[in-house]
Amino acid sequence: MLIMSRRKSESKSLLGLLSTSLQTQIKMDNFYNFYMLEPKELGRGRCAVVRKCIAKSTGQEYAAKFLKKRRRGQDCKAEILHEIAVLELTKSSPRVVNLHEVYEMTNEIILVLEYAAGGEIFNLCVPDLDERIEENDIIRLIQQILEGLCCLHENNIVHLDLKPQNILLSSFNPLGDIKIVDFGMSRKIENASELRQIIGTTEYLAPEILNYDPITTAADMWNIGVISYMLLTQESPFVGADDQETFLNISQINVDYSEETFASFSYLARDFIQNLLVKNPEERPTAEACLSHSWLKQGEFILLRSPEEFSCPSPMQEHTTKCSEERNTKSICNGTCSDRADKENIPEDSSTVSKRFRFDDS
Repeated sequence: MLIMSRRKSESKSLLGLLSTSLQTQIKMDNFYNFYMLEPKELGRGRCAVVRKCIAKSTGQEYAAKFLKKRRRGQDCKAEILHEIAVLELTKSSPRVVNLHEVYEMTNEIILVLEYAAGGEIFNLCVPDLDERIEENDIIRLIQQILEGLCCLHENNIVHLDLKPQNILLSSFNPLGDIKIVDFGMSRKIENASELRQIIGTTEYLAPEILNYDPITTAADMWNIGVISYMLLTQESPFVGADDQETFLNISQINVDYSEETFASFSYLARDFIQNLLVKNPEERPTAEACLSHSWLKQGEFILLRSPEEFSCPSPMQEHTTKCSEERNTKSICNGTCSDRADKENIPEDSSTVSKRFRFDDS
């Protein structure tokens, strides 16, 4: 019975993984013959570590992601090959990190990735930021994230761990372009079967994931709302004193939309977020629809008006819902939410982050 149970669990974990043959050659050569690793780590997770490396032949900088082939005694090569396949599918998008090479060694597979020198956009979300990012810069970043999501969703891939730590910048000063990274939790949405998993990072989980409902690309759109909120306010909208309070905030869509919180931003910015942070995934606009929202269309012309002064309705207003349902979320996770996600980049000094930002492991 135990063997059958384990096999059933392993079979379930493979749902949503791409099984197509790879175009990228997996090289069996010694990685260290071709790249020089820098001692400083860019990020570390439970199953992976990311370090900056330099190609010996060209001097070009890359990020090397070392992924363990076995985790907790289980063969995880299928998950790694899935991540490679997703990167291949999205290689045409400049908004997704580029895969350069792949090496396989005895205990790990190494993804040689494009190096994003600007670090995470999470660094733009901390309350003690020396100089707050302008709203028009936020608009540009959100536009670019949506462009990357369009590429993913067109291929029926849902990221499922979209958060400021998994979105990097090509440069920080000046503010560069975004690169979406870390597809270890991504899944292929199949028409024939429903994908249900408790997967992601606690305070970014969409309500349908907490409820163990079928997962769709709308889960990523929820995360766009959370990321937009954080970039604008330097606050995480749903994080509570503990996981249970965070889950309750998400279930009740308990978000601070007060005039005080959004006093420095246009009404359209708040409207954009409110269209996305709705409980019913079917009522959230798609990535493509979001790109047509008036907030993203206005570019550098930020109109600081109150709702009473603003006369033009949002093109996404049909998606807006007023969800006042108050329901405690059922006990979830069963241990699946405690695994730390592989990260391409993490903040170096967590002590500089406010208590408001207690990011739980994926």
